Amino acid sequence: MTGTGSDHTLRARVRALRPAAFGADPTGERMERIRRSPNFADGVFQNPEPARNRPSGSTVEFAKVYFEKEARARRAPTGTIPVHPTTIADLAKPATSGLRITWMGHSSVLAETDGHRVLFDPVWGDRCSPFPFAGPKRLHPVPAPLAALGPVDVVVISHDHYDHLDLPTVKALAGTGTLFAVPLGVGAHLEHWGVPADRIRELDWNESTEVGELKLTATPARHFCGRGLRNTQHTLWASWVVEGPEHRIYHSGDTGYSSCFKEIGAAHGPFDATMIQIGAYAEWWPDIHMTPEEGLRAHLDLQGGAPHGVLMPIHWGTFNLAPHPWAEPGAWTKDAADEAGQRVALPRPGQPFEPTGPLPAEEWWSGISHPLTRHWSLPRPASTTPDPAAEGRSGELDLTGGR
Repeated sequence: MTGTGSDHTLRARVRALRPAAFGADPTGERMERIRRSPNFADGVFQNPEPARNRPSGSTVEFAKVYFEKEARARRAPTGTIPVHPTTIADLAKPATSGLRITWMGHSSVLAETDGHRVLFDPVWGDRCSPFPFAGPKRLHPVPAPLAALGPVDVVVISHDHYDHLDLPTVKALAGTGTLFAVPLGVGAHLEHWGVPADRIRELDWNESTEVGELKLTATPARHFCGRGLRNTQHTLWASWVVEGPEHRIYHSGDTGYSSCFKEIGAAHGPFDATMIQIGAYAEWWPDIHMTPEEGLRAHLDLQGGAPHGVLMPIHWGTFNLAPHPWAEPGAWTKDAADEAGQRVALPRPGQPFEPTGPLPAEEWWSGISHPLTRHWSLPRPASTTPDPAAEGRSGELDLTGGR
């Protein structure tokens, strides 16, 4: 037993140095529940289809593209992003149709559906990073203070990367009495940050919880997790279905394209609106994020294979997380949707709209972005065979937002 006391003291000192934003690892009954999950094997959560988490291809080539001066300039707007200043007046009147959606930037969305307010992946912090002085900084201000949104019935988190689970935002919401619906294991972070355990609904894939008249279901996604230097893959990632008496909506979180969209659509669709990740893609990580073309395909899969409802692209415009030009995700999504005959909403950050009414479709980015070629393509790397050793590991950019 010699040295046991000093070992405990050292571990305690190390924990004290750990940034609060790293969160906490699941333990106890939470960890036992994780081990019982059908989606947990070989000590880690598994994807519905194999997915490489680390950048594939040449690191040198990736660095050349990512840090090349002209390419870096194209990844940011050339002027001020036009933000709609969402106010209490915007949200005071109930939605005429019973469904109103407000994109707050990146993957943050306020959905008012069937008399309830659902806030997806709220990130109100200045950086998606564990540190206030480093990491991707937002390119536009938040459209409204959290207090301007009014009472929120439930906050839905897709996974624990910094650009989706934000410490200052969670702490601000912890004092409001709202519920949190999160994937399995993510509750450990929330409790560590002061959210009471009885306000956390922690779900495995295909498990559901009810909030008022809404049914929320955690559905599969093809991604990964992790916030710290040591990524244990003990927190799950998910997409989400929200079903009410009159409306159904879907939020993809972060995901690569997979057959799970058809399965989710068959089980829960069709949807009045989908919020689909179409940004931060690159040929170096084709399995964990979607291009706009893949995002459109995912939406159609969710709708049974034909155009239906409204597609709203998310995960773009707010943070610089990938080598593609800043405005490319929006423009590419619009072109792909128009070609397919699919209705698409392209709001400015903070601009509310109802899917049954006129949709915001203006290319508001056109005057503040570098010229786009509009020749859309994304070649896959020469070898995209999944690396079994990489499955379940963190990506190299975890500490700057998890991509």
